[in-house]
Amino acid sequence: MIDRDRLGALLRRERAAFADRNPRSAAEYARAGHLFGRVPMTWMNKNAAGFPLYLATARGATLTDVDGHEYVDLCLGDTAAMAGHAPAPVAAAVQARFADGACAMLPTPDAAWVGEELTRRFGVSEWSFALSATDANRWAIRLLRAVTGRPKILFNSYCYHGSVDESLIVTGGDGPRSRDGNVGAPCDVTLTSRVAEFNDLEGLARELAHGDVAAVVMEPALTNIGIVLPEPGYLDGVRELTRRHGTYLVNDETHTFSAGPGGATRRWGLRPDVVTIGKAIGGGIPAAAYGISREIAERAAGMRDLDLVDMGGVGGTLAGNALSVAAARATLEHVLTDEAFARMEALAVRFADGVQRVIDAHALPWSVSRLGARVEYRFANPAPRTGTESAANADPDLEDYLHVYLANRGILLTPFHNMALMSPDTTAQQVDLHETVFEAAVSELQRA
Repeated sequence: MIDRDRLGALLRRERAAFADRNPRSAAEYARAGHLFGRVPMTWMNKNAAGFPLYLATARGATLTDVDGHEYVDLCLGDTAAMAGHAPAPVAAAVQARFADGACAMLPTPDAAWVGEELTRRFGVSEWSFALSATDANRWAIRLLRAVTGRPKILFNSYCYHGSVDESLIVTGGDGPRSRDGNVGAPCDVTLTSRVAEFNDLEGLARELAHGDVAAVVMEPALTNIGIVLPEPGYLDGVRELTRRHGTYLVNDETHTFSAGPGGATRRWGLRPDVVTIGKAIGGGIPAAAYGISREIAERAAGMRDLDLVDMGGVGGTLAGNALSVAAARATLEHVLTDEAFARMEALAVRFADGVQRVIDAHALPWSVSRLGARVEYRFANPAPRTGTESAANADPDLEDYLHVYLANRGILLTPFHNMALMSPDTTAQQVDLHETVFEAAVSELQRA
């Protein structure tokens, strides 16, 4: 239904307008010759317009770039700023903690409070801290390999758990393989990992039957390949199969935290053995955590050959630092509260309804998926049910057109897909502005 020639012409027009509109960002990018890829991290080159916007300030759900343009920020740091930018309780806690020292390699009372609160929200009882979800997943995997004596970890195809080496595996016509673009893999990923499609219990059972899987690491809903929601009975089936095969279950709630105060784990009554979470709990300060069941903790503590104190590979000097823990406490206690999630979800429903109205008005074969406070529009209807289907339905040019069109009119989506996230500071007016601009973008695309 998309005229590709018209799409190409509109994309070129919007990119030219972006370049004209943002000369200071363009100049900053041009002079960053001593940065690999000209950006602090190479993924910042994932942008629709040829160069990234440069940040000046961000408050609440509004961001201002170095050219002075304001944006409704529906990206929110790809979840890192789900609490909103610079939330006042977190800013105050961080400033006070940093003034009194941040990295003394000593615990603070805040850590015990955060552990208790995470247990209340997610159920598992023993918590440890990290600086990123990647490390939280990596260290949980090491523990589970140790206590089971099993070498392999199972993932869903096209999952995302940070840059964990073992997770970069997908299904293929000729069998499991490394995901395209995997950088510097230490070994063939099939030596460390198994893979099954999301929503495929038969495939999961087949892989677990080998008896060598220490843990299934999964998001309760896929998010980073586009939102892929679980079908009825699927998550219960995963839990039953993992128990039957003596395999631990890890829920990575880093993105699915958008489902509610206790993520999908609490919302859907899940019973994982391990929960990992990153980004959002720090309110903008790097923070992450992994929680394990008491049974796993006791098994690990009873294995005298494990070095859990010095060089055993389950921590880092900055993990659990006083600044990150103070930020996590302020975020969980005062910002991402039960009441805040209720408001965020109501706005996400409003956002999804607005997108659906545009899709229906133009008879587009697209769909809308929502996970609590997170919404995404998909270029497929029905929405994809597996990661592989989701990857196959990508349309990079169409996605780039929508992203740069929105950016030129003051709206930012998550750069990796068409995903919008609500924060406690997002307003109904900002949500409605997106509907207006999205309608204009689609109308121009379909104009004869």
